[in-house]
Amino acid sequence: MTYIVTDACVRCKFMDCVEVCPVDCFYEGENFLVINPDECIDCGVCEPECPVDAIKPDTEDEPDGKWLQINASFAKVWPNITVKGEPPADAEQFERETGKFEKYFSEKPGKGS
Repeated sequence: MTYIVTDACVRCKFMDCVEVCPVDCFYEGENFLVINPDECIDCGVCEPECPVDAIKPDTEDEPDGKWLQINASFAKVWPNITVKGEPPADAEQFERETGKFEKYFSEKPGKGS
């Protein structure tokens, strides 16, 4: 098992999860974070830190493994992030919206740390 970042993170990207990760397996996109499933040690300390409940065990992924695939592919191309940054100024406007990946997801990398 590994943990995955899901739709709720898009446009919110609060990053509370980043600093608690003991193996630095988060990677940063412009408006989304992902977990590298090959680096995640399944400790779960990140899950309760997310204020929008975007982090889930991969056992709660969609039947086709959508989020695991997204996390794995973007972890290969985005920069690693180990320090909590500032969330987007308008993050609170998007906290409870659903279907954000299809509407707002950006493939552009973030700054990393």
